[in-house]
Amino acid sequence: MSQPIQTRQGHRTAQQGNTMGSSGQFRRVGWFVGGALLLVGVGVGATTLGDPSSGAGEPESSSRASRILSVETAPVAAVSSYVTSREFTGTIVARRVSELSFERSGLLEGVEVDEGMSVQEGEVLARLDTEMLRTRREETVARRDQAVAVLEEMIEGPRQEDIDAARAQVESLKPEVELLKLQTNRSRNLLGRNAVAQDEFDRYFFGLQSKQGQLDQARHELEELINGTRQQQIDAQKAIVAQLEAAIDQIDVDLRKSTLRAPFAGAIARRFADEGAVLQAGGVVLKLVEDSDLEAWVGLPIEESSQMTVGSHHVVKISGRSFHVEVTGRRPEVDPATRTRTVILKMGSSASDYVVHGQVVRLQIEQTVLASGVWLPVTALTEGDRGLWSCLVAVPEDQQDASGRERFHIERRDVEVLHAESGRVLVRGTLSSDDRVVTSGTHRISVGQVVHLAGR
Repeated sequence: MSQPIQTRQGHRTAQQGNTMGSSGQFRRVGWFVGGALLLVGVGVGATTLGDPSSGAGEPESSSRASRILSVETAPVAAVSSYVTSREFTGTIVARRVSELSFERSGLLEGVEVDEGMSVQEGEVLARLDTEMLRTRREETVARRDQAVAVLEEMIEGPRQEDIDAARAQVESLKPEVELLKLQTNRSRNLLGRNAVAQDEFDRYFFGLQSKQGQLDQARHELEELINGTRQQQIDAQKAIVAQLEAAIDQIDVDLRKSTLRAPFAGAIARRFADEGAVLQAGGVVLKLVEDSDLEAWVGLPIEESSQMTVGSHHVVKISGRSFHVEVTGRRPEVDPATRTRTVILKMGSSASDYVVHGQVVRLQIEQTVLASGVWLPVTALTEGDRGLWSCLVAVPEDQQDASGRERFHIERRDVEVLHAESGRVLVRGTLSSDDRVVTSGTHRISVGQVVHLAGR
């Protein structure tokens, strides 16, 4: 009976609203007409109810049937597992990041690049002053050439002219030695008879010793020239040449290391020094970041990381964009701060235009959870006792109303929520496989109320 009453009240309210917008005369006329119609309606209703032979019983039964509420329901379907999606946050990491420096100290002569510039592998980035190195190299090359010439002379042996000159030197010294011997012997005899002074004898004697030494030296040199250079001398000279060549190679290495080249293709992230600065060995000049072949490093719990097999493909989101990635490895240690294991994901080549080193990345992982229950829409839940949840079930009464529609009554079933996602929940409780759960409008119905199923 509440619905017709609400309808008549709404009708009267609409009439009153219209009447308020008119003049006072029309307002009084409207009240009068409305009151008359209301009296006529009451009289007719009284007459109808008071006349048992008027046949009003059948319309009353039809009205009562039409007042049974129709509800939306859905059958219960049990599941043994469900798939859930979890999101983990990580960081975009360049595969290679280097702080470039010179291996030797020196004056910074020039820097060819600036921050933000892209460079190719092998491209010149900076130079040191090399004037002192070039001067030292020229000096060392001259010494090496001199040592090589001596070595070649040793290997080829003495010329015949040198041998003849040495032999002539020996032959010229022989008569002088013989003459000094005679003079020394004669002076010794005269000294014994006190015919000469001691000084004269000493002069002949020591002159003979000196000349004999010169003769021996000349004979030795002649012998060496005839026999040729010894192998030990040749080996020693070869060592001198090798030492000088090694010194030249070292200078060449220093010259090469005076030019700083890009070890890989990338972009200059920072510039730490300018021209004119005197750098120490190892002083950082530039920071180079590889801007291709980027990687995403995401920390995952140990259990989830073990499921990320190398070669598997996943999807990550960066600034609202989705990118396909491939698992290339897992770090063999746990981060002591987050207690997670880092999984390394290789970004595709297309990501280099949108992704930069240090950017935040989000990885979504789908997991299958073993849990028995049924899926219900969130709208099917109602708050139960003591903070629990429940749902309403339409139970058939095995009878039909006057219009031929099957009748159902409402019962409550307590449930436990296991998982919730995007408008639906997985629950378990006292639901049976043949139950039909009310999916919407639960606030309009109560336990024990008779209802019809919508569409049936």
